[in-house]
Amino acid sequence: MAEVLGRTGTMSDGSVYRVRFARQDLPVTTYGVTLFVGSYAAFTRYDDGRTVVMGSLALTEAELQHATDALHARGLDLSSVHKHLPAHEPAMWWAHFHGHAEDPRPLAHGVAAALAVTSTPTAPPPASQPPLDLDTAAVEETLNAKGVNDSGVLRFTFARRETVTDHGRVLPPTAGATTLISFYPVGGRRAAINGDFAMTAGEVRAVLTSLRRGGIDLVELHNHGLTEEPRLFFAHFWAIGDGTALARALRAALDATNSAPTA
Repeated sequence: MAEVLGRTGTMSDGSVYRVRFARQDLPVTTYGVTLFVGSYAAFTRYDDGRTVVMGSLALTEAELQHATDALHARGLDLSSVHKHLPAHEPAMWWAHFHGHAEDPRPLAHGVAAALAVTSTPTAPPPASQPPLDLDTAAVEETLNAKGVNDSGVLRFTFARRETVTDHGRVLPPTAGATTLISFYPVGGRRAAINGDFAMTAGEVRAVLTSLRRGGIDLVELHNHGLTEEPRLFFAHFWAIGDGTALARALRAALDATNSAPTA
């Protein structure tokens, strides 16, 4: 798959091969903050020899229809199209996809075909970990989780505690059914935050109420998949402010979900 996709991924959960495709060709900005956006594909191998691929493509307005056609032409399903960010430039869409096969190579070719109609760079970005201008310890203590410095962005992942399945197959957390939170330092220990909460229907109201009470804006509420159980809804959010204060608001929303940090 690495040869087909043009870069090497990472193994996790014992069965998931995840490959990231940073859009370093696109400086995406929201309210003056430059954000790092990208696509990913997660290939999960099961005991019966079949592979399931799930992922998301970060696409410009001009690329969206062509990428959709490329996915369908290779037998992959489009499961969701939506925004992640408010008031951003250039206009971006995120397209989630799903496919399964006995041989993972056709799935990888399908992902590669969709990427080929975009201007996504073929080479991975250089690895760098700039220092974080945040009170990282306070944010981590508040969220009760360990963050990861991802190219100067503090990221957190929270997995659902219950078993999530799709077409009767268990989805490991790194396949994508998780809550993701990103802190972008903007100076003075302030941060821009975005990401998405993975929620069951019964959790949606409490999560959204907690976010709004904490001054966090709602961007989108939607599904990412077509047939997962339990049915999951994803809420994308945005705010700029003191990093620790935002972490407290996020903690209240996390407490309304049946989730736990992955690290």
